[in-house]
Parts: sequence; structure tokens; C-alpha cells
Amino acid sequence: MKKHSNKTWKIGGELEVNRFGFGAMRITGEGIIGPPKNEKEAIRVLRRAVELGVNFIDTADSYGPNVSEELIAKALYPYPKDLIIATKGGQLRPGPDKWVPDGRPEHLKEVLHGSLKRLKLERIDLYQLHRRDPKVPFDETLGYLKEAQKEGLIRFIGLSELGTDSVKEALKIIEVVSLQNKFSFDHRKWEHELEYCAEKGIAFIPWHPMNAGNLIINENLKRIASGYDASVHQIALKWLFNYAPNILLIPGTSNVRHLEENLSAANIELSDADFETISKGLKK
Repeated sequence: MKKHSNKTWKIGGELEVNRFGFGAMRITGEGIIGPPKNEKEAIRVLRRAVELGVNFIDTADSYGPNVSEELIAKALYPYPKDLIIATKGGQLRPGPDKWVPDGRPEHLKEVLHGSLKRLKLERIDLYQLHRRDPKVPFDETLGYLKEAQKEGLIRFIGLSELGTDSVKEALKIIEVVSLQNKFSFDHRKWEHELEYCAEKGIAFIPWHPMNAGNLIINENLKRIASGYDASVHQIALKWLFNYAPNILLIPGTSNVRHLEENLSAANIELSDADFETISKGLKK
């Protein structure tokens, strides 16, 4: 298997971002509801991420809800010229850790305009459908996003947690520039989707890239990490970075020290042999 080391990716062939980004879900309260316990630290995390070279931040209106987007604007507006903020719509939040898809055009219109207002933007560079709603025809959901793109409210459209068949279905209606699915060293359910996206020039954005801190750690991973004087989570991140050229990493945290640890994984030069060892293990 080939190891990939390109440091950047162009979303939609136009928006160049560093492949080590930041996911802003964890800067909210417990259960991804309400404000964070320490708002000052959350703001420091966002600012420090940009200081360390992050120019791709992923969020969603449902994180809080609204809290993550509001904090991003509070911490970073006016934004650096090269900063790309991706957000998502299409999930309701009835309670902590509860998520309900809502792909109705009227709902997406409401939350898109809400995101624009909270983020203080006239256009979202990457707007992602958070989940496909089984109760709403897919063409109706995508039709609204296409309409919003024509209106200039969205630059590029992405999808989340979908298989290849759904991506192909979507491509008949819209241009898809990204797919955000759960993927990590020990969770490779969407391997085929990752490969398909690479072939089509579509960015693949793994959520839970460290399986929310619950990686299945074997002795090989421990041994490899020890050899680089790194944590297993840092090695798992760098392996993901090397695994495919179109992967955009978005590890999240509400702690500056943890942020710095995550981003320092970019400096690890994983050998071809160690990359192969990790790639062959724990396929799921």
C-alpha cells in the first residue's frame, strides 16, 4: 500500500487547505449540548489552532446547537483570508447525545441562514448535509442545497455518513466535493467509500479519527508509538494522514494542550514499514 504525504488538498479543486484541520464539536457542553464548561479555554483552542497552521475548521449548527458556530465567530472573526470554515445542517437535537435527521428543504433553509448569521459570513465555503433523512426524498433535500448554491449562499456541497450508492445518486443532482464518514485505525467500515472518493477527487473527512479516544490498541501500535516517542493517538492520526491523499483530518478537543499534541502528529515521519504494519492490522 502506498503511503501518501501531500500536506494540502484542494476542496472542489479550488480551496487549498492543510490536511491537519480541526473539528469543533468538542468545544460545546457535555453531550454536545449547551456551552462548554470553560468558554475561555475553548476560545484559546480555536485561536491556537489557527496559530499552528490550521486553516480548515469543521463544525455544524447542531453542535450546541449553535454554540460551536457562535464560538468560532467570537474567537476568530474577522477571519484570516485562508481560513475555510465548513459547517453542516440536517440534524435536530432533542437532547444530549440525541440526533434526529431532518432533511426537509424548509428546515435546511432555516439552519443555513442561521449558520450564515452566527458565523458572520455571506457564503459558506463548504456546506455538508449532516445526515440523509429517510423520511424526505433525497432529490428534494439535495435540490434545496443546489438552489442555495445558485443563490450564492453555498460555495461547495458535501455529504456525511453515506455509502457509495448514495454518493453516486447525489452526483446526478449536485457536485459533491466531500464525504464525512466515521473512519479510524480500528474502524474501516467505509474503506470502499474512501477509495471511491480518492478516485473522484472528493475529499474524505473522517469523524472520530481516534474513535473518540477509544482506539483498540494492539501491541504493534504501542511498539511503533514508543519508537517515535509519541502517543498511540498521535501515531493513529499520522497513519490516517498517510493512508490516502484526500483525507482531511479534523481531530477535536476543548483543551489547548491536547490540541497541540494532536497537531504535532503532523511532524512524525512514519516509516514505510511501520505504515504497512498498521495498515494490515485490525481491519473492520
